[in-house]
Amino acid sequence: MASHKILVIDDSKVIQRMVRDMLPPGNFDVLQAKDGEEGLNLIREANPNLIMLDFLLPKVSGWEVFQEIQKMCDTQGRMIPLVLMSGRKEEVSEKISEPFEFFEFIEKPFEKKSLMGAIKLAMAKAKKWKPSGGAGAAAGAAAGAAAGAAAGAEGGASAAEIQALKKKIAAMQSEINALKKQTTQIMSFIKQKLK
Repeated sequence: MASHKILVIDDSKVIQRMVRDMLPPGNFDVLQAKDGEEGLNLIREANPNLIMLDFLLPKVSGWEVFQEIQKMCDTQGRMIPLVLMSGRKEEVSEKISEPFEFFEFIEKPFEKKSLMGAIKLAMAKAKKWKPSGGAGAAAGAAAGAAAGAAAGAEGGASAAEIQALKKKIAAMQSEINALKKQTTQIMSFIKQKLK
């Protein structure tokens, strides 16, 4: 019985087979998706332990799948280890600035040693990940909840008002994170144009 599910989202059957053949036998159940749409469905259904994602995909691009994975991880409160694959690193770094903090990148074609190293690094990076807003936001929310409870005891804000405020704070944090990403992408674009 395989102990780990690895999802390979790549439109190349060669890459899918290569990954499956490079993994140690018996330890992994390798799931395969030929496009981003199928990959997202398998992520939701199979709950994989690791995702290997090609950046250039039909139907739903690797970039869009990456963004959906981030949303899922924020909702679940845990990061799924992720290895992004591409024949050109520039394709990835145009959208996501380096250093890649919570996922690993591997350039195609790759060898077994590189693949195993990328998987180990992706797992280590996923352990360091925190939901959007990080521990600070969680601590702030906890402090807000405590203050809200105290205020509620004194006839202040109601629990519903506090909950509404928490939702607004979470939405604002998501917008801030999106703006940070966009700013980084714009800066990367400008730097490339200035070269």
